[in-house]
Amino acid sequence: MQRVGFMLKVKPEHVAEYKRHHENVWPEMQAALSRAGWHNYSLFIRPDGLVFGYVEVVETFEQAIANMGREPINEKWQEFMAPFFEGVPGTHADQMMETLEPYFYLA
Repeated sequence: MQRVGFMLKVKPEHVAEYKRHHENVWPEMQAALSRAGWHNYSLFIRPDGLVFGYVEVVETFEQAIANMGREPINEKWQEFMAPFFEGVPGTHADQMMETLEPYFYLA
């Protein structure tokens, strides 16, 4: 199991709506994440739109991203959420995740 922290940036003017959409993530998307090996997945957000994500994946994070890329619902979700994010136009959030270096863990 690999623990991964990552960051993304939501446009500040879209933070409230972005959070509302995550109150009811599509069941098909949740099932796809589970099938793709995503566990203990959490998102945290600052008022300015900085998102910190934490996930535990069965394989590597790169493999977990690739697994999701094979899930048809992922493309629909990524397209739906794309307008909320800062970054390169035409690039989905799952391709803009900036991973963080883990350096301490207390069990």
